[in-house]
Amino acid sequence: MQVTHFLSPIGMVQITEERECITQIRFADGEVIPLPYSSAVLDECIAQLDAYCNSGLKEFDLPLAPKGTDFQKLVWAELQNIPFGKTVSYLDMAKRLGDPNVIRAAGTANGKNPLAIVIPCHRVIGSDGSLTGYAGGLKQKQWLLEHESSQITLF
Repeated sequence: MQVTHFLSPIGMVQITEERECITQIRFADGEVIPLPYSSAVLDECIAQLDAYCNSGLKEFDLPLAPKGTDFQKLVWAELQNIPFGKTVSYLDMAKRLGDPNVIRAAGTANGKNPLAIVIPCHRVIGSDGSLTGYAGGLKQKQWLLEHESSQITLF
């Protein structure tokens, strides 16, 4: 396992690689001394996160290996189907999974997403349009949604 950091416009992001796959991307809590570790996979992840934040990258192409239950992985896969700049409600998410009754379980899985930004759990909002919950913080969620909506072209 190798860990490095990326300073994004909304805070320090910690990136973890295992066996040439990204297993975790999360906002680092508190003061962090950036780790200088480098590998081809980590360097590419940093390059793509930088391009997303600063140059308009809309889709990530990284080897991902999130750790979780089968249901969590199903939810995380569905999150990747939410288009850049769009949002869905938690209820919509449950319906996309085929059962509106799994709304709480889907919300919990969404909150345990280990690959922030790249698996876009920030695109899930409350049915009333409110920014509900985000492991990275609501300020970060708001920035991500505003950033993506500003990148949408109408033509």
